[in-house]
Order: sequence, then structure tokens, then C-alpha cells
Amino acid sequence: MARVCEVTGKRPLAGNNVSHANNKTRRKFLPNLLKKRFYLPEEDRWVTLKVSASALRTINKNGITAVVKEMRANGKKV
Repeated sequence: MARVCEVTGKRPLAGNNVSHANNKTRRKFLPNLLKKRFYLPEEDRWVTLKVSASALRTINKNGITAVVKEMRANGKKV
């Protein structure tokens, strides 16, 4: 699977390593992704999502039910 957060849509960014001599080489900034299982009590089942650390904070704040409802409204299959 791609390195993309299923909740926020965060993906790798491209940039440069910059040395002390100001030499620039290309690099990737990868999102902090975790594979996590969540329990949906309304559907009585477990869902595994690949989420970023910031998406985990969103889930803790709003609840997994609200986040899944919003994902489905945006057309993602959960």
C-alpha cells in the first residue's frame, strides 16, 4: 500500500537535505503512519486503518464514529 493516511490524506513530501556547505540532495519527508485497529460499536466490528499520528489525535478528539462517517461522506470505503 502507499504511504498515505486514510483519514487525513497526508502523503510524502519532497525536499532537500542541506549540508553545512549548502549542498542540496533530494529527500522525502514521510508521514508518521501507524496501522491501527479501531472498534466500531454501532456496527459491532473492528476496522484496521493506516493513520497518521495527527489523525489519531483527531480520532481521540471527535471519536471514531464521527471520523468514519466523514470518511464515508467523502467517498472512502471503510
